[in-house]
Amino acid sequence: MKQNKLFKGDLTVSEVGLGAMSLMQGHDRTNTYILDKALELGVNYLDTSDLYDKGENEALLGRLIQSKRKEWKLASKVGNRWKDDGSGWDWVPSKDYIIKAVEGSLKRLNTDYLDLYQLHGGTIEDPFDEIVEAFDLLKQQGKILNYGISSIRPNVFIKYASASQMVSNMMQYSLLDRRPEAYFKQLEQYAVSVFARGTVAQGLMLTKAAQKYLSISIHEVVKIQKVLKETAKDLGVSTLAMALKYPLLHEPVVCSVLGIRSREQINDLANAIEDMNRLSLSDYQPIMELLPEVNYNDHLLP
Repeated sequence: MKQNKLFKGDLTVSEVGLGAMSLMQGHDRTNTYILDKALELGVNYLDTSDLYDKGENEALLGRLIQSKRKEWKLASKVGNRWKDDGSGWDWVPSKDYIIKAVEGSLKRLNTDYLDLYQLHGGTIEDPFDEIVEAFDLLKQQGKILNYGISSIRPNVFIKYASASQMVSNMMQYSLLDRRPEAYFKQLEQYAVSVFARGTVAQGLMLTKAAQKYLSISIHEVVKIQKVLKETAKDLGVSTLAMALKYPLLHEPVVCSVLGIRSREQINDLANAIEDMNRLSLSDYQPIMELLPEVNYNDHLLP
């Protein structure tokens, strides 16, 4: 599998990454198969968060990858704190909380460092300087090697891109959600790489029945699905390959992140990886002609 180096720093990741949120508690045999098979395929990027399963997703990874920790580029996220009664979470973007939270993540993940630590959201009202100080301090201490953000708010991610040492932004990005493309030139200008999540659009790019997606009507989704399947068939590739490859055909995307929870899905990925190598942007032309324009409407740049 192709490996992509981020613009900043020395972090190099596989062009397909694994979103650990999809791994299920109590299914260690299946989870171990998925993780081992992913490594065999050349996948090295593994993404989680202290928010997922109230920290139990991190703990699951800490158990299962302990003996192969150095083979993974391990990423987690911070900023959301579960309420004591478990009814929800609060946004806590403070220096003290970030410095405290990383200790919990490191303990659960059974590691002494994270390859990438990401602010899990953010608002323009957050104490920017304080947050950046926290990440810079953790980097100096060696507890994190790089830091980034996971945000689809342009006024937030562009501020961090322009005024901090963040190396990446994780964004929802797929054939059905091309909103990030309007900001790719700016992110590239600031040497910030993009991790694409939601690459299969909640399964709509695979076999899930059509439904409204963002501002795209169900009737439009049906048409897009039909042409996607026809195009994939004509090219002799899978729709999974087409979904994963599309983001990677755009700078500054370095990784398409995919959630996998079954043996069948990881085996499908094995086939898709070979297909991906044969795709170019021109192959998507029949689909592009059907895609309506979608844009961010909130949290825009001044």
